[in-house]
Amino acid sequence: MALDFAFWLLAIVSVAAALAVVLLRDVFRAALALVLCFIMVAGLYVTLSADFLAAVQILVYVGAIAILLILGIMLTRDVQRGSLSNKLRFPASLVALIFLGTVTFAVLNTQWVIPAGTPIEPTTATLAGQLFGENGYILTVEIAAVLLLAAIIGAIVLVREK
Repeated sequence: MALDFAFWLLAIVSVAAALAVVLLRDVFRAALALVLCFIMVAGLYVTLSADFLAAVQILVYVGAIAILLILGIMLTRDVQRGSLSNKLRFPASLVALIFLGTVTFAVLNTQWVIPAGTPIEPTTATLAGQLFGENGYILTVEIAAVLLLAAIIGAIVLVREK
């Protein structure tokens, strides 16, 4: 019962934070709302017993992407408040409504039944075996980390030249 309450509380706060990202006119506050949304999604992963995904959500999205976004906003000298109205507002709204309809259709027509007696197991040990075991994928993860580091250094160099 407490886990259900925690799930719904985290879900409501994450949806509210996502709406704040879209509706806030201050770009910095919208970025902070994005960080809150990422943290709430990590909490949702915890309530669903996906501990590895929760850790990755915190480390990658909150720890790297959101902080990089906030630093980029802070390094920009002339941050415009809000977004300008443009001619693509109606087509973008139409695409968003079509996407919402598709997701709603998929959620309502999916059988969400977990067979009785199915154990919920932590995922970290299994994923660690896949990454670090024989024939693991750790080299791919390391290469991706080096590429991300190069992208961050390149972004800093581009900002510093101005």
